[in-house]
Amino acid sequence: MRRKLRVAAALLAILCVAGWLTLGANRGWTKTSRTRMEKDPVTDIDFPTVEKHFSPGVDGLCIGLLLAAGLAGISFAFKPNPNHSS
Repeated sequence: MRRKLRVAAALLAILCVAGWLTLGANRGWTKTSRTRMEKDPVTDIDFPTVEKHFSPGVDGLCIGLLLAAGLAGISFAFKPNPNHSS
């Protein structure tokens, strides 16, 4: 059980970091939209438009890494399996 929890913790940490990196690696808070400037074709005036875009921040990364650390910490509550070597 101890080994399974540690493997699960390592996989969770790797998946959290990989997901954060592939989805944008925003070093601020998680954002669900972004502002983009467009030019009006008639008046040539720039105006902001809001578009939906998910960009995970460090808050999600920290939560995932804290959960992984919690799993690793829980693994210390179990006794190690005795070696059955002959």
